[in-house]
Amino acid sequence: MPTWLEAGLWGLLGGGALVIGALIAWFLRVPDAVVASVMAFGSGVLISAVAFDLMAEAARIGGLAATALGFLGGALAYLAANALLARRGARHRKRSGDQQPSESEQEGSGAAIAVGALLDGVPESVVLGVGLLGGGVVSLPVLAAVFISNVPEGLSSAAGMKRSGRSARYIFGVWTTIAVLSGLSALLGYVVLGSAPPEVIAVITAVAAGAILTMIADTMIPEAFEKTHTWTGLITTVGFLVAFAVDRA
Repeated sequence: MPTWLEAGLWGLLGGGALVIGALIAWFLRVPDAVVASVMAFGSGVLISAVAFDLMAEAARIGGLAATALGFLGGALAYLAANALLARRGARHRKRSGDQQPSESEQEGSGAAIAVGALLDGVPESVVLGVGLLGGGVVSLPVLAAVFISNVPEGLSSAAGMKRSGRSARYIFGVWTTIAVLSGLSALLGYVVLGSAPPEVIAVITAVAAGAILTMIADTMIPEAFEKTHTWTGLITTVGFLVAFAVDRA
């Protein structure tokens, strides 16, 4: 199998977890505390992947200065984009309750929520493609982190979309599109950066890491804390520990 195709399929697998979560939300009534607990666990898994896979690899191949620059740049870029989308109705796109506005309450909020979902998923997918450069293999801890975190993300967000009155066509259209674009992002990450110098790859990896960590702090942990409260820290810690053990196994 061509490596570029493999990169796309790994990205599609990670993004496909969003569709799985949306399917669960549409057909089952999952308790909010369960969704929040899995969200907290996924946050810990993603934090571990950022620290021990993405940042460590970026610093190894590009040095601390380039890594720090990319990391902060990714955080600022995500912050700016997220703030813009929040003003257009996507602030609570991961919330499972009735916080999401309907289209009648805020025109254009549906498009903003869809773009916000894409914003959350692209950095993770690009990293999966970049990991295959130079004859490498996809990082299983990163893939597991993306998959584990995407299931509750799709579940929680789709539940919120359903409660705000959005149709099944809209909900599954959004998540299927995001899954396909995740695959394309991973594919493009591999193809576009195939001949890039190590320093550039390090910066791109660090940018993705900064964006992912900012996304966790801005959207995933607040959603988890709303329902799990004081248990959030412990559940997140367990997720981190599990991912760390997998990385060292």
